[in-house]
Amino acid sequence: MKQLIALYKKWSGAEPLSVETLPGAGSNRSYYRLVGSDGHSVVGVVGTSRDENHAFIYLSHHFAKRRLPVPEVLAASTDELRYLQTDLGRLSLFDAIRGGREAGGRYTLKEQELLKRTIRELPNIQIRGARGLDFSQCYPQPQFDADSVLFDLNYFKYCFLKATEIDFHELKLEADFRLMAKDLTEEAADAFLYRDFQARNVMLVPPAETAAAGEASVSTDKATPFFIDFQGGRRGPYYYDLASFLWQASARYSHKLRRELVYEYYHALKQYTEVPSPHHFVNRLSLFVLFRTLQVLGAYGFRGYFERKQHFIHSIPPAIQNLREILSYADDNRISDLSSQPSVFPYPYLMSVLRRLTELPQYQQIEQAALNRSDGYKITDNNPYKAHPKDGPATFSKYDGKGPLVVRVFSFSYRKGIPEDESGNGGGYVFDCRSTHNPGRYEPYKQLTGLDEPVVRFLEDDGEILTFLDSVYKLADAHVARYIQRGFTSLMFSFGCTGGQHRSVYSAQHLAEHIHEKFGVEVRVCHREQDIHQVMSAVR
Repeated sequence: MKQLIALYKKWSGAEPLSVETLPGAGSNRSYYRLVGSDGHSVVGVVGTSRDENHAFIYLSHHFAKRRLPVPEVLAASTDELRYLQTDLGRLSLFDAIRGGREAGGRYTLKEQELLKRTIRELPNIQIRGARGLDFSQCYPQPQFDADSVLFDLNYFKYCFLKATEIDFHELKLEADFRLMAKDLTEEAADAFLYRDFQARNVMLVPPAETAAAGEASVSTDKATPFFIDFQGGRRGPYYYDLASFLWQASARYSHKLRRELVYEYYHALKQYTEVPSPHHFVNRLSLFVLFRTLQVLGAYGFRGYFERKQHFIHSIPPAIQNLREILSYADDNRISDLSSQPSVFPYPYLMSVLRRLTELPQYQQIEQAALNRSDGYKITDNNPYKAHPKDGPATFSKYDGKGPLVVRVFSFSYRKGIPEDESGNGGGYVFDCRSTHNPGRYEPYKQLTGLDEPVVRFLEDDGEILTFLDSVYKLADAHVARYIQRGFTSLMFSFGCTGGQHRSVYSAQHLAEHIHEKFGVEVRVCHREQDIHQVMSAVR
């Protein structure tokens, strides 16, 4: 610390008025906010790896010359173990979209716009940042190659797969690993691969005139995404960073939002370089999504199972769920709803091992435990309520502990009456959507339903339906969590509007997807007036 303060004094001419320790990142570097007597602040960094610090300092200087949105290195010690950089403030993209993440992936339009603004900026640093860059300065290696792929795949094998005690044929798995490494590196890649592109590493910086007004008044409406922690970057394919960002398990991005963000990225990329056809782009992206998921599980296994860090153990269930979704899309010959073109993974033995991995009972138990822990409930085989000495013995419902929950979600027209409860348990919730703006009043939407994209855009751009559903989600989440806890088997939600065509269909479908994604229970959807039925199977 003394040496960092000495560096600051040498740079500014005076010692800092105050020093604040900042939250640590994933590396071995420490961060401090140093504030001068004039109120101006900078960030001081202390690291233990000269090579890692050197890579960041070099890349920062290079990107600054190209006028890219990164922090500027203001001063560095001779050994490069300490340096000062511009202070980008306190608001990260991760913090700005916390609400959507905690709502199980239900992001508001404002949060979605921040994500789109960020993803449109990514090709700028990937393509323009690579021009004239000396990749030999990168750490720990200059480029993404087959050896680095095999290292990460074996990291997954030894630090995660073996820890599960799944029986597998090592030579067959190794053969598929080598084939995947060949496929991942077969195309020439001249972009800057960020390597750790995630919401935590994006800072939202308001315009100078807004920032000058004081932090309390800072809005994200016109904030510019700035990129930090790129010291692990190297030459590589741009697909990698897109996969890292959009398939980060904890973010819980919906398929629809992912599709929109890939669309935004693809069209932004066209401004900087020639791009392949959408079909080829999606196929390549799908391969990197699978690879990145295995890479993440390897890291979680080492930091969780071996280092016993609870944060990483708790991160495993959503990553496993991500893997389940990837495998289900592979079964359907597509990685996501981004394309209707086939996209298969030609690694039959690896895929069979991964399917067995996702079916392990302990991951279902871990997921359920994590779910209940995050919602404030505790799983117990006995009474879920804490007793008080004066309460006397507890009584239980005859419906307690009967089995897995099935949630039924209906849309309907009030003209034809509220749907009947077939279970005999009472009917659950009925929500009236008629207070929200009705697309059915406008000619272009009269023949469409709340499942059609133009209607979805109309409702979400208007925003009233999103506010309405925010309250619904809070009620539903608490109710579903408690029903799971008590072993109840049936819960019903119904959404009514004038014709059972637009607002009620949209609301019912989105609540069904929300419950299925968050809780993994079986959800049966019935859009009664449209005669549409769907079953979302329980995650097992």
